[in-house]
Order: sequence, then structure tokens, then C-alpha cells
Amino acid sequence: MERLKNKVIIVTGGSGLIGKEIVNRLISEKAICINADLVPSKNNNCHFIETDITDTGSVDNLFKTIMKKYGKFNGLVNNAYPRTKDWGTDFENLSAESWRENVDLQMNTVFYICKKAFEIFKSQNSGAIVNIASIYGIVGNDFTVYEGTKLGTAAQYSAIKGGIINFTRYLASYAGKYNIRVNCVSPGGIFDNQDPVFVANYEKKTPLKRMGMPDDIAPSVIFLLSEDAKYITGHNLVVDGGWTII
Repeated sequence: MERLKNKVIIVTGGSGLIGKEIVNRLISEKAICINADLVPSKNNNCHFIETDITDTGSVDNLFKTIMKKYGKFNGLVNNAYPRTKDWGTDFENLSAESWRENVDLQMNTVFYICKKAFEIFKSQNSGAIVNIASIYGIVGNDFTVYEGTKLGTAAQYSAIKGGIINFTRYLASYAGKYNIRVNCVSPGGIFDNQDPVFVANYEKKTPLKRMGMPDDIAPSVIFLLSEDAKYITGHNLVVDGGWTII
């Protein structure tokens, strides 16, 4: 299919686990894909622009470079996932400084990138944004899946992803009059060679009896960017194998 042919689409964190698959799908849809990351992409069909999303100057340069080269910009996927080295610290040991820094790294960067995208989209009277959130932004954590492992989850994560989901709703409401659509995709747990005990615990709870894979998530992102979703905005598309229904 060529639903996004010649559309200029930015994917932040396009060299990461889910980002790589989103990039691959965009290329298959004939989009002009821009990977905005600090780590170069191994996909030669994707245009790499070194970008530190936590640096407003770097983000400004990203958009300036794209508009100078292509003269247009059609879609944004906020996928990057920067975090501090103490990510996953137990709640009782979590410092206020770490909390603030991670909110700044993950949620506040989404605000700024969306703001820059909005400025261009408004002038074009068109554009689509997809923010990558999480099921832990809409439901509480099930800590039983971590039993028997050294794994855990970060308190900041739930707050950040929940905030991104509702910010998406706000921006969809605000930007709709400019023909700008803003949506979310909330993945469930994605397999990344985790502790087998965790994987077994997770899969036991999920109706489809498996963890997600990056290629389970990417098609939903492509759909929301495309004209197939032209009357969808402010939506949070949950892709979790049924985790949140029980």
C-alpha cells in the first residue's frame, strides 16, 4: 500500500525497538521518513537527522532542516523514550529530582515537539500527530507479573503516559479547527528478551497469551497517520492483546 506516499513524516526515536518498525512501515507506505534520534538508523531508506529531543535548539533545527529541504511536513510520531539512569527505582527510594527530570525528559519534550509541529501544520491547514503512550497511562500496574524477577516499573511512567494521553485529547480539541488530527497509541508489554519468568507471568494474564511485538504496534500508527483515519482525532488506540479488558 502507498497510503502515505510522499508524505514527510518525523519519527522521534526511530532507531529504537518500536521506532525501527514504525520507520519500516512508513517506508513501505512510500512516505518520506525522517528518523529524529541520537543513534543513526541502519535503514538507508530513512533520512536520519541527529536530534536531541531534550534540547529545544536541536528540535528547532530539526524542523528548520526539514522545511528547508522539503518545504512541507505532514506527520509526527512522538516515540522517543529518554530516561534517567535510575529509571525503575522503587517508589520509596525515588527522589523528587529524578521524578522532575523524567517528566521533563519524556512529557515536556512531547509538548515542545507538538508545539513546533502545530505551528507548521496550522500554516498548512493540515497535519497528523501520533503520540506513543502506554496501557499504564490508563490502568494501574499489576505488580504480580514482576514476582520472582528483579524487574519492576517506574512510578513516573504512569504519570507521564497518563499525562500524554490527556494532553493528546486537549490538543486534538484545540487543533481540530485547523484540520490537524492528534491521536495516541497505547501499547501493552512489548517483548524485548525480558526475564522468562516475567514473560510467562505477563502472557498468562493476557487474553491473546503473548506479549506484543513491534510489528503489532506499527500498523496502528500508520493507520492514524493516514487518510484512512481522516475523521479520527483525540483517540487513544489501545494495542495490548486484551490486557486492559480484564
